[in-house]
Amino acid sequence: MTVLPYEDALATFDPVLGLEVHVELNTASKMFCGCSTEFGAPPNTQTCPTCLGLPGSLPVVNARAVESAIRIGLALNCSIASWCRFARKNYFYPDMPKNYQISQYDEPIAFNGWTEVEVDGETYRIDIERAHMEEDTGKSLHVGGATGRIHGAEYSLLDYNRCGVPLIEIVTKPIEGAGEKAPEVARAYVTMLRDLLRALDVSDVRMEQGSLRCDANVSLMPKQATEFGTRTETKNVNSLRSVERSIRYEITRQAAVLTEGGTITLETRHWHEDTGVTTPGRSKESAEDYRYFPEPDLVPVAPDEAWVEELRATLPEPPAARLKRVSAEWGFTELELRDVVAAGAVDLIDRTVAAGSSAQAARKWWLSEVARRANETGVDLADAGITPEQVAEIQALVDDKTINDKLARQVFDGVFAGEGTPAEVVTARGLAVVSDDGALGAAVDAAINANPDVADKIKSGKVQAAGALIGAVMKEMRGQADAGRVRELILEKLS
Repeated sequence: MTVLPYEDALATFDPVLGLEVHVELNTASKMFCGCSTEFGAPPNTQTCPTCLGLPGSLPVVNARAVESAIRIGLALNCSIASWCRFARKNYFYPDMPKNYQISQYDEPIAFNGWTEVEVDGETYRIDIERAHMEEDTGKSLHVGGATGRIHGAEYSLLDYNRCGVPLIEIVTKPIEGAGEKAPEVARAYVTMLRDLLRALDVSDVRMEQGSLRCDANVSLMPKQATEFGTRTETKNVNSLRSVERSIRYEITRQAAVLTEGGTITLETRHWHEDTGVTTPGRSKESAEDYRYFPEPDLVPVAPDEAWVEELRATLPEPPAARLKRVSAEWGFTELELRDVVAAGAVDLIDRTVAAGSSAQAARKWWLSEVARRANETGVDLADAGITPEQVAEIQALVDDKTINDKLARQVFDGVFAGEGTPAEVVTARGLAVVSDDGALGAAVDAAINANPDVADKIKSGKVQAAGALIGAVMKEMRGQADAGRVRELILEKLS
């Protein structure tokens, strides 16, 4: 498909974004029934007449989900409705067994909020249109064909376990003025939301499991224009990396269409991680197409003001304040902090430090070894296959001199390969540093005998020449020698 170079697209058009983030709450039961929400259960084992929409079944609102919705709204500086209600959003799709979704339409529980994100040292304000409650749909699996989508599939399977899982949909107002940074601003916003929701303890925000999903709306305005262009909506983007990449691609695609005299179709689109492109989905419905009307089987929700204030007191530290605090505590330079924020690693480093690591060591590992692995596999840092606690354990092994930095990289490889905990990997691979004077002394003697010219330099007072002998010993012992003790032995023998 024809695309315009990104720089050319931004020279002609201003991008406008709208982000809709769907958050599965971590309640024990579903939004309107008592079925379990546990992830990974066998298909269709967590259903009942209510979440399957069988005749005669009636929904009951999950109070914990309402509480979580209010706390999310408050954390995003939203107004909380003193009275709101649910609506039926009518549409037919096989994964929605009732043929309607219970959601909120014109009366959301939280509205008119805002937050801020920082990209490359510049602060961007994101205005929040609404955060409303609804239920999730089921999951379709299209078998056969090359794409995993319904077109070309031999048959489809439906798993209704996810039907009725509590969702909060957070919708931004149009995001203007980000210019060439628009994709990065979108990624920073979703990253901030993920960290905030984890701090609120309302969701496990596992994007790879679908508990945090982003629909990215993109439109282009010609420079100096005052009206928004026609938008497209890229559905269910499920990684931070893909949020940025899909928006960047859609900007270049739309710019090419408009530059060639074409028009943008109001439609949903699918993001393909493997090829880095979006493809058409279906024409985008308007609100009228869904035939919203108040849900007759549920009473309105009217949060008591005193309760709302009690919930406000439970909020975690605001993201901007937290960033300033941890920056001061960690002692990062402005450039170091900027790299951490850009990588989406603030929460990961914070958790690694909480597990016992120094901040600098945590930053080093997440932005080097883990980042390399994440880039190779095309996933976000949080999904690379290692936890903050494991990173802290590896650093603890370095701190107590069980391993050194070079061996630590092999421990990372073992953890990524699923060989067990860091300590188990050290044992299984035999990676522990050798500090026994007998073994080290023999290796030092061999290095001295093999490099008499270097030994003579050390004897004459050129102590810095010991580095060559240390290197020879480390090579002989496959990097597992205690370098500090090796240096001491060399100087003792040649003094």
